[in-house]
Amino acid sequence: MGRILIIADLEQQCFATPRGLELAAKLGAEVDVVAFTYVDLTGVEASAAQQESMRNRLLADREAEVQARIDKHQKAGQAANLAVIWEKDIHRWVKKRCAGGRYDMVIKTGNRSESLVHTSTDWQLLRECPAPVLLVAKKKWHRVEPVLVALDLASKKAAKQALNQKLLVAAQSLANALGVQLEIISAIQVPAVLAELDLVDPATYARSTREAMQPQISKLARASGIPESAFHCKRGAAERVVASRAATVRAQLVVMGTVARKGVRARLLGNTAEKVLLHLKTDVLAIKL
Repeated sequence: MGRILIIADLEQQCFATPRGLELAAKLGAEVDVVAFTYVDLTGVEASAAQQESMRNRLLADREAEVQARIDKHQKAGQAANLAVIWEKDIHRWVKKRCAGGRYDMVIKTGNRSESLVHTSTDWQLLRECPAPVLLVAKKKWHRVEPVLVALDLASKKAAKQALNQKLLVAAQSLANALGVQLEIISAIQVPAVLAELDLVDPATYARSTREAMQPQISKLARASGIPESAFHCKRGAAERVVASRAATVRAQLVVMGTVARKGVRARLLGNTAEKVLLHLKTDVLAIKL
């Protein structure tokens, strides 16, 4: 892996910085840390020179604070470039910065709440950032162990199958770097309308779907060198299946795909990655389709 961008928290306690530095060291990646600060000075009764002095003082204080965090958590021989930016719109700055494949991953502490009238920076990054986004959990399960990757093994679409391979490669790389096992989970979603009308038997439908998944499982297992026993399929909505499996195995990191949506449709429907985030107590790496 080449380069990772860590977004430092605004609060005194930062979860993204230590986790990001740890992962970068184990992956052999270079690190950039970005910290943001912004205060609206337009209503302050001061000259332009005085406002500039205030701005510089705030930037200097923020730089000293974040640099102290980096010094505390960086590994031996690890270098981390720090930039402190005067910016209110974090997600747009990050989106622009990541254009052109500059970063292999963006790491940020997750703030997992949303309403219809407010879209948090997390959701905006999930939907719009061109680089994979790792949201670090503040509260985690005890004794976390494997890396869990969620795949759509039922889909026959070429794009979805390509995404499966991309997710598996990323998850396997992380599991190897962290020295933990890798598990694969896939949901079998029975069409609710058909089940409610008794047009299909859920158990029979799930069994036949699992059988149809087998060639794809065998193909991925051979290509990746992962035993087929690491692949698990469970009936249910994807967000529930992934969250349940992650809790059962106490996954330290969940890797999954996400679909970029915009406007009202994104706010009302969200996507599986966003729904899963509401239920997990672990880190989530979202990679776009």
